[in-house]
Amino acid sequence: MGRIKVTQRKSVIGGTNSQRHSIRSLGLKRIGDVVVKEDRPEIRGMVSTVSHLVTVEEVD
Repeated sequence: MGRIKVTQRKSVIGGTNSQRHSIRSLGLKRIGDVVVKEDRPEIRGMVSTVSHLVTVEEVD
């Protein structure tokens, strides 16, 4: 499995509870935070929930 780099680009203010929980579960706390995660279906699901708030890149 590969790895993905997730960067928070927008705030969760005004977002739903599921979006807030997904951002927190990914390990992001503020705008500009970057985390590297395994590319698994659970992670992809959380990223798709907050796709308008984050950017995703493949990491080798």
